[in-house]
Amino acid sequence: MAPHHRFWPRRLPHALRVPATSLWDNLATNARRYPEKAALVFFGTPMSYGELAASAERLAARLHGLGVRKGDRVVLCMQNCPQLVLAHFAILRANAVVVPVNPMNRAEELKHYITDPDTRVAITTADLAPELAAASDALPADGALRHLIVTQFTDAFDPAAAGPDAVPPQWHDWLCTQRPLPAMAQGQVHAWADALACTDEPPPHEALSADMAVLPYTSGTTGLPKGCMHPHRSIMHNAVAGSLWGTATPESVVLAVVPMFHITGMVSVMHTAIYSGSTLVVMPRWDRDLAGRLISHYRVTSWTNIPTMIIDLLASPHFGDYDLSSLVYVGGGGAAMPQAVAQRLFDHYGLRFSEGYGLTETAAPSHSNPPDHPKQQCLGIPFMSTDARVIDPDTLQEVGVGEQGEIVIHGPEVFDGYWKRPDATASAFIEIDGKRFFRSGDLGHRDEEGYFFLTDRLKRMINASGFKVWPAEVEALMFRHPAIQEACVISARDPYRGETVKAVVVVRPDQRGQVSEADIAAWCHEHMAVYKAPRIVQFVDALPKSGSGKVMWRALQEAEPQ
Repeated sequence: MAPHHRFWPRRLPHALRVPATSLWDNLATNARRYPEKAALVFFGTPMSYGELAASAERLAARLHGLGVRKGDRVVLCMQNCPQLVLAHFAILRANAVVVPVNPMNRAEELKHYITDPDTRVAITTADLAPELAAASDALPADGALRHLIVTQFTDAFDPAAAGPDAVPPQWHDWLCTQRPLPAMAQGQVHAWADALACTDEPPPHEALSADMAVLPYTSGTTGLPKGCMHPHRSIMHNAVAGSLWGTATPESVVLAVVPMFHITGMVSVMHTAIYSGSTLVVMPRWDRDLAGRLISHYRVTSWTNIPTMIIDLLASPHFGDYDLSSLVYVGGGGAAMPQAVAQRLFDHYGLRFSEGYGLTETAAPSHSNPPDHPKQQCLGIPFMSTDARVIDPDTLQEVGVGEQGEIVIHGPEVFDGYWKRPDATASAFIEIDGKRFFRSGDLGHRDEEGYFFLTDRLKRMINASGFKVWPAEVEALMFRHPAIQEACVISARDPYRGETVKAVVVVRPDQRGQVSEADIAAWCHEHMAVYKAPRIVQFVDALPKSGSGKVMWRALQEAEPQ
């Protein structure tokens, strides 16, 4: 018996048989079982399972009418809202592949998510549509979008909602303003209401468990982000396993505030809830007092989050007004939960925060803490059906208890490989005992009880409040600034985010004195997602380099105050 099985929830098997059905079938089944039950609630406006499935069928028919066929990739770029869930399942219903894109991306970044997956159709909200249109129009005609479907946030809720569902004042213009649809020189723009008014029959649903379902992108140490090919079966496994692990039922109420374009929100929140027949109370982004009101009012039972959200909520001056007694499961990842905060949760509410670990390549969790036996600052134990080990990254031999090495993962949740990148796919996997293991690139160790701990990273990566920032991608974008000769991106300590992005820059000789550090920071903020944009810019005369001429980023990182 594996040592961690002594702490395994006794009610659960160690491994699961993955359903042979597609992810669409999860929604279709619960629409038949619970047609009138709320699947989604958004600022006081519910959408039933029956309505969600019927609307997704109509949008799937419209996508088919626009030329989307089995296996085609469709970009979905939105903050959390009912339309994201509806569009996600409509794409699956049309036998196509969801390409979830971070809505913080700007036009320059968005071009990659159109050209790399060969996307011809995208779905977005009106506040983001101009960026997608600009990205598409900057591309050659044979690589541009042909169709852009645009929704207003108010397509899904009544802006006059009051009480606990009231829109926070600072969000009112963003959520409630009716924005004009952008023009797109090389394609057509369609209003959401028109798309959902489609009366055609959708195509037969033919997607199989082995067919690709989603293509989320992940960045790495070099180059542009890579698409992770996830079939229906890998997402299905973690949706089913997450439902059982978190004791979800059709009576569960789930707070959906972690972004559902991200693999954690997509799988551990959205797909898990839809599989379970639960109700998703949707927040478009984080606001501590709105979260407190919604948990109290809707009697939220399950909340997947990042620790900074818990810290922020507990610090609210209105915290005493909120009732968290309905919560039975609180967990998440992205950053370590401080011991003092975890203790306060347990002392006041009897809640043990269950930290987990996973990557885009593993459909979110590959590890999770058993809810009844969690350890703090710990990744947890290998998830259901998962074999995880720690190996020497040079010899590829497994190391002993307490020894540091690279975490490798084998299981049904692991992706098939990187889109159009057989070289990267080949280097990401190794074979151990006849099994194909994914190399995480993270260094860690396991203790004598089989729990895993993260100690370092083989890859360059900055973790800003749970958002992964890859320096190579930020540097590549920064080099487009005409005043930048060289740039090296490292992490800096941040009291709230844990880490933040810092750029060490060498300015071109003819631009010295013409541009400031603040100018570079402002340009970055304008041209890249806000979480990627360097908050600190430092000018230097030269970057440290090795004898081969490579920038010694580690020397800059180690010189940064800790």
